[in-house]
Amino acid sequence: MPYRAAVTDYLFMIDTLLDADALRQTTRFEEATADVTAAILEEAGKLCDEVLAPLQRNGDLHPARLENGVVRTSPGFADGFKAIAEGGWIGMGADPEYGGMGLPMILTSAVNEMMSGACISLQLAPLMSQGQIEALEHHGSDAIKELYLPKLISGEWTGTMNLTEPQAGSDVGALKSKAVDNGDGTYAISGQKIYISWGDHDVAENICHLVLARLPGAPEGTKGISLFLVPKFIPNADGTVGARNGVSTVSLEHKLGLHGSPTAVMQYDNATGWLVGPEQGGMAAMFTMMNNARLGVGGQGVGVAEAAYQHALSYALDRKQGRAGADGTGSIADHADVRRMLVEMKADVFAARAIGLSCAYALDMANATGDASWRARAALLTPIAKAFGTDTGCSVAHTGVQVHGGMGVIEETAAAQFGRDVRVTTIYEGTNGIQAMDLVARKMMDGGEAAGLLLDEMEEDIERARPDFPNMADACWQACESMREATEWLVAQDDMNNRFAGAVPFLRAFARVLGAQLHLKAAMADKGGPREKLARFYILRMLPEHAGLLTHAQAGEADLFAVTTDALAS
Repeated sequence: MPYRAAVTDYLFMIDTLLDADALRQTTRFEEATADVTAAILEEAGKLCDEVLAPLQRNGDLHPARLENGVVRTSPGFADGFKAIAEGGWIGMGADPEYGGMGLPMILTSAVNEMMSGACISLQLAPLMSQGQIEALEHHGSDAIKELYLPKLISGEWTGTMNLTEPQAGSDVGALKSKAVDNGDGTYAISGQKIYISWGDHDVAENICHLVLARLPGAPEGTKGISLFLVPKFIPNADGTVGARNGVSTVSLEHKLGLHGSPTAVMQYDNATGWLVGPEQGGMAAMFTMMNNARLGVGGQGVGVAEAAYQHALSYALDRKQGRAGADGTGSIADHADVRRMLVEMKADVFAARAIGLSCAYALDMANATGDASWRARAALLTPIAKAFGTDTGCSVAHTGVQVHGGMGVIEETAAAQFGRDVRVTTIYEGTNGIQAMDLVARKMMDGGEAAGLLLDEMEEDIERARPDFPNMADACWQACESMREATEWLVAQDDMNNRFAGAVPFLRAFARVLGAQLHLKAAMADKGGPREKLARFYILRMLPEHAGLLTHAQAGEADLFAVTTDALAS
């Protein structure tokens, strides 16, 4: 069964789980009607199914390579990127003043997720550009916007972000790259950056790097960092590419997966750059791009999970073994444990997708209304969407190999590629542990107010379902109350290690409970149908996991650190 973008699922979620009418009633998004939404998603689905999905194996079998200083991408990738660019998909959410469509993030997120399922290695290129576009829209000077945004939006140029250095990974403040004022409005940037996705390639005529560096005399740590735009080729005044800048590709990383995505070690030798935002305001500007990317990476996890599920389902339906089962097919899909795996995969994909779209919706409502409560909702959901989306990608890909049995570890089936490709998503744009720590620390600085308001709304929805589905509603309501109690315990902890020790299980529990409420809402819209049956499975079999997770989340740090490093090494 070839990959098929889950267009029906996106339309159902946007029209049923989210209040799309409220979004369409805002001035900003009034043109994103139901008809427009359907047309966009259906057209994107065709692109993914017919153009991008056939490139998936090419990227794995014929990786990007560096030859004599030139990066050559996988066969077909240049044409695939051209199709994405010419379709206008890069600038879906960008400002129409510079050539964008100005569409809501829910549509951008849905299309990005489809593309990730079709070919995640290629989808990384437009995703990086989208993040840079948003950063420049918020923090770039008028001159930078006028020159760079039309090129990035059209796909003539692509964007990257350069944070990590050999000695500075998650601790970005330890970076050593430096910037010197040239006195003419430009800066000389020097240093080395690693793990730069699509840092060099042959699919577009210019590559624009957002680079974090430190000016002379700036304080140590993150407060002293500035952000610079450093193009591979210095643009001429008319927007054409000019002289080669002092930017070079040292090497491409040999990776576990994502072989079609060139991950570069970049060297800057007095490269010409332009300041983005104020001096020493680099982290604030870069976080605009990173938060965009975190939601996008969560969608990458869900997209790969969808593809891995479809791949496993196709194999399970075709593989005949044993007697005819409940459905009389004789396929391994009739075996109880294989059926369990397939249903768990499908149920988790639905939950993770719905959480990601809920986060995108909150961003849209915040941008359309300026309401601070919507911005707080989006901030709360971002680490959950990123971590749970990518964890789901890894777990579903892992289960997909199991469904294949011995054939799962044979490369010809391509089942293992999903797991190799998606594995890094739990690491880049902030590891999932960092996402969890962000959730229990920064996102709880309001004393848990945003979390409490979300739980209130969830319980209101659950109560509406109680007359039709009393058992499922009761399970969801009790889980919300347990989540509320755990949140109250969390915000009462002054010792941050008590929070951090259980941060990951706390985030996963929150995702489990959110997923259950969203499944229940889907059941209400599909009484007696397949969505109700899927919701029942998730709520009665998978939701109970939250109880053990919350016990872990509230255990504190004492017994964790009682196991000393000496004990670990003994």
